[in-house]
Amino acid sequence: MLLLKSLKSQAKLATCRVVVRTLKVAVVGAGGGIGQPLSLLLRRCAGIDELALHDLSEMKGIAADLSHISQTGKVIGFTGEQELESAVSGADVVVVAAGMPRLPGMQRDHLMAANGNIAVKVATAISNASPRAHLAFITNPVNMIVPTAAEVLKAHGTFDSRRLFGITTLGVVRSKKFIGNSMNISPNEVNIPVIGGHAGITILPLISQCQPKYRCDSQEIQKLTHRIQEAGTEVVNAKAGKGSATLSMAYAGATFVDSLLRGIAGQEGLIECAFVASKLTDAPFFASPLELGKDGIKRYIPLPQMSDYEKEALEKLLPILRQNADEGVNFAKTILSGQSHSPIPAALP
Repeated sequence: MLLLKSLKSQAKLATCRVVVRTLKVAVVGAGGGIGQPLSLLLRRCAGIDELALHDLSEMKGIAADLSHISQTGKVIGFTGEQELESAVSGADVVVVAAGMPRLPGMQRDHLMAANGNIAVKVATAISNASPRAHLAFITNPVNMIVPTAAEVLKAHGTFDSRRLFGITTLGVVRSKKFIGNSMNISPNEVNIPVIGGHAGITILPLISQCQPKYRCDSQEIQKLTHRIQEAGTEVVNAKAGKGSATLSMAYAGATFVDSLLRGIAGQEGLIECAFVASKLTDAPFFASPLELGKDGIKRYIPLPQMSDYEKEALEKLLPILRQNADEGVNFAKTILSGQSHSPIPAALP
């Protein structure tokens, strides 16, 4: 009941709750389609003393624009790879939204070729300038990006499994919305854990654990699960090559960061789903409900009972997550060995 009760806060971002201590938050990729609305939403979070905005393109204008909002705290822009360490220096939380978007027909391994070096560069900058920061990735493919970042942090001796996250909150946000619509109730009344990963069939909403109880036949559950898993493709196709799920992702990202900040500030009972280094399954990285605290992950919530359909789906997704983790680690090792020097892709358009 604690899990489901706590998850109820996941899609409520109206105004971020007050935190006691002042914090620095850095957004890498702040000029993009996710980064800009994410930065706007973060301006509503009380307790952020400094919001650092970084991108490859000039950030002075966006920083000036956001600094005029009637909220406490300063907004500072940083531009170019040479200012990345300055942007994240002393940050309590670093959110990474930089990278190429997924286009129609693009597979997520193609995204890794474009975006993997972002994880390497940011993890290196964090290691040098802010090794105690909580690092949260929006950049896709999350299933590979997070293992890549972990490997780089390990190489620098700064890896802390409690402080590295892949933001998978969008799966929860979508699940609550779709189920709420189906049940003709507010999404805020829906509580559901989403486990696994952040792509295709690795996204597993545990509909059997939904509160209030979602009553339907097995065919309807499979149909709803598939829609949640392919919701990103639904948006990519609807935008007809002009972008991916940027606004809903910004909302989900801000929801997660809000909970992370409140946990750092000492609030108790905060539970969010995220993709992290995990021992809950035989996949080294896995998304599951987590209790957040002052040092990031305070507690891994045990996996709940699942339906036969969900157990079967879990068995199918685990080999994919293991392969994704291996690919992410190997990518990091290749970059660190000096065999590849890919440039940092520009922020999402």
